[in-house]
Amino acid sequence: MAYTVLARKYRSKTFDDVIGQAPIAATLASAIESGRVHHGFLFTGTRGVGKTSMARILAKALNCLKADAATPKPCGECDACAAIAEGQDIDVIEIDAASNTGVDNIRELRSNTAYRPARARYKVYIIDEVHMLSTGAFNALLKTLEEPPEHVKFILATTEIQKVPATIRSRCQCFTFRHIGPDAIAERLRFICRQEGAEADEAVTRRIARLAGGSMRDALSILDQLLSLSPKLSLQTLEEVLPPAQDEQTLALMRQAAEGDVPGALATLDAILGAGRGLETFCGAAIEVVRALMLIRACGPDTSLADYPRDAREAYLTLAERFELSQYVQMIAMLEELRRNVRLSGAGRALTDALVVRFAKMRAWSAIETLIEQLPEGDVVVAEKKKPAESLTPPRERPPQPVLPGGPSGRAFRPPVAAPAGQGWEREAPGEAGELRRASGALPRAAPSDMPGASRPVRTEAAEGKAEAPAAPAADSEAETSCEPAAPRRVPLSAAERATMLENAAVKETLSLFDGVIVNLERELAAAPAEPEE
Repeated sequence: MAYTVLARKYRSKTFDDVIGQAPIAATLASAIESGRVHHGFLFTGTRGVGKTSMARILAKALNCLKADAATPKPCGECDACAAIAEGQDIDVIEIDAASNTGVDNIRELRSNTAYRPARARYKVYIIDEVHMLSTGAFNALLKTLEEPPEHVKFILATTEIQKVPATIRSRCQCFTFRHIGPDAIAERLRFICRQEGAEADEAVTRRIARLAGGSMRDALSILDQLLSLSPKLSLQTLEEVLPPAQDEQTLALMRQAAEGDVPGALATLDAILGAGRGLETFCGAAIEVVRALMLIRACGPDTSLADYPRDAREAYLTLAERFELSQYVQMIAMLEELRRNVRLSGAGRALTDALVVRFAKMRAWSAIETLIEQLPEGDVVVAEKKKPAESLTPPRERPPQPVLPGGPSGRAFRPPVAAPAGQGWEREAPGEAGELRRASGALPRAAPSDMPGASRPVRTEAAEGKAEAPAAPAADSEAETSCEPAAPRRVPLSAAERATMLENAAVKETLSLFDGVIVNLERELAAAPAEPEE
């Protein structure tokens, strides 16, 4: 007799046997008991979580010959139940949408729905990987799926629900199959080992459950492979045949990065990639581990948002405290950028090595929130992007200007240049940095405020070529009558305060982090108390 693989031999046969999908099984069983069985079902979820098994159990519940009507507990022994379990019943048609994608296949299906079932109550169509149907095939199925004959039921299954048109989803009851937890998988594996007369350490079953990634079929395939080697399974046997779980290796890499162990982190990366995993796979697994650490750091150790193995709880909680939240956010962004880059780059391994080195050096840098906390209170630091060949200059320092004879003591005057034709303005030398003068007549104080490069107005006598003294400062009457709120008063720091600020470690590290330079240092003065009205 031909050997039957464990994934088929131990396939769930009733709703009570389903592993990890109890809510869906309970919903379907309740619908059958109450007689509210929909004509269309859509099962979605990753591979190996029980979609096809659940579809066959539902078909057996509808067509069990030992019951007078649909029953949530099919016998599993009648001809209909046995044939459905083998996928060979004439009234339960299983269709692979990947090889029946065209409109003609759906037209044939539609024409066959008119015929009643040969011996059962319902004719059940199970369409696996339904997202593979073409657009025309989906459109051809719409009418039949919406109003099928009373003896027809549709069960659609897919691993990519986003590719199924909304018009199809709206005509079905949708059930999302979750990943099966490692504890449930490990318990099922121990049961199967007892049934097969094999011995397996608990560490082996838990490792297999971790490697399966939430898929019962993957776990059974791994167990089948190990049992073909030896009926007595130990952790040493498992490590000889299969690599460690990728999340364990990634967690070890992050631990080495937190310790600043660059050679160890690179060696762990080499072991991960040497086991046959691609760079994109590594990036995806690393993102999941870093996300779990970030959620633990942000929400606390008891959060239900973080998905990580419970037997590695202490390792995750300890490692989550080693980095700041902003660093975890940066890690995820860097990993996602790396995953996009390695698809097109010929130096993907070099980029990955560089990223791991950067992770290992990240704890040597202070997080941005730490730098902000270390800044002295009450001081305002104005910084801008460093420009090439730019030097630090004292605040509000202006280049020296030539003094024309005849001016008041201590006041510098610059020779005017020709005004642009038709504009009545002239720019003071030197160069573009000079101020603008009005060619003739008195100039209102607010006139040049909206002109680029404008400064205080100066009245000149263009006809005589003489430069007069600059206009006196405007009176405070305008400021008193203005409705605009007064700007906060700030004064430059003294030379001693400036030197102290430039020697501050937090300021230095901030400038290094953002490649910046300080252009001004000021202190904001407290507002003067308002004078009482008379």
